[in-house]
Amino acid sequence: MSSKIPVSVLIPAKNEEANLPACLASLTRADEVFVVDSQSTDNSIEIAKSHGANVVQFSFNGHWPKKKNWSLDNLPFRNEWVLIVDCDERITPELWEEIDQAIHNNEDNGYYLNRRVFFLGKWIRHGGKYPDWNLRLFKHEKGRYENLNTENIPNTGDNEVHEHVILKGKVGYLKNDMLHEDFRNLYHWLERHNRYSNWEARVYFNLLTGKDDSGTIGANLFGDAVQRKRFLKKVWVRLPFKPILRFVLFYIIQRGFLDGKAGYIYARLLSQYEYQIGVKLYELRHCGGQLNTTTTSKSVPTSLTQEIGQTAS
Repeated sequence: MSSKIPVSVLIPAKNEEANLPACLASLTRADEVFVVDSQSTDNSIEIAKSHGANVVQFSFNGHWPKKKNWSLDNLPFRNEWVLIVDCDERITPELWEEIDQAIHNNEDNGYYLNRRVFFLGKWIRHGGKYPDWNLRLFKHEKGRYENLNTENIPNTGDNEVHEHVILKGKVGYLKNDMLHEDFRNLYHWLERHNRYSNWEARVYFNLLTGKDDSGTIGANLFGDAVQRKRFLKKVWVRLPFKPILRFVLFYIIQRGFLDGKAGYIYARLLSQYEYQIGVKLYELRHCGGQLNTTTTSKSVPTSLTQEIGQTAS
């Protein structure tokens, strides 16, 4: 049996009973696993405990921090290194071996992992979806997610999704891929991206109005990959016909057509997603900077002693 690797895994979750079993099964090499749940009403909690994970409940109060930063600030990790894994992601044995070697490198404080995204059972290798670098493995005292000033928009979820980690120190890149495949149906993809479009509309609004972005990863055409992406986004938000442009960019220019029917469907959905962002941005700009939505807030837990579940025997 392979030995445990001194890494603490953080999994943000809510109603993920379809994805959690495969995700947790891929994390057996980790020394400890925390599932930070948001009051799931399905079997997510039972599944997590049955795999030996520690379950912590999180309630978002509508203000910063969101789930991942709150977890990084409050969870009693017993390891220096933390690995953040979404429920629809898996860590392969080859990647675990690479992680085991990487964390003993005293030069780097974090590592980018490359995601291999599957959609409708097909690896989306084109359209700009691969490589897909994400800073997920780092010394937990050295990194926190940036605040893009979007928490005052309701119905965007309680978890950092598109925010990037700001890390102190050097960062490296791992070679082996992390797998990303949602086992739920397209209804959940559409529901999730409806929430994401609220968040994106606020980001677009902030970029167009010049809202203070201190404490975030800056935009720099000549910087690293994330800084270049942030620079291009500032240009993108000012372009006309973005839904059409996004389809052309993904499907034609970046050769998404090579991924067959799945690539075409993905391109159409991304175009629709861009249209949703646009109309919500229009609402923001004509309604005093607020979306016409409502939400119910709860307080963040104050006692970890009461919230951390017992590891299943």
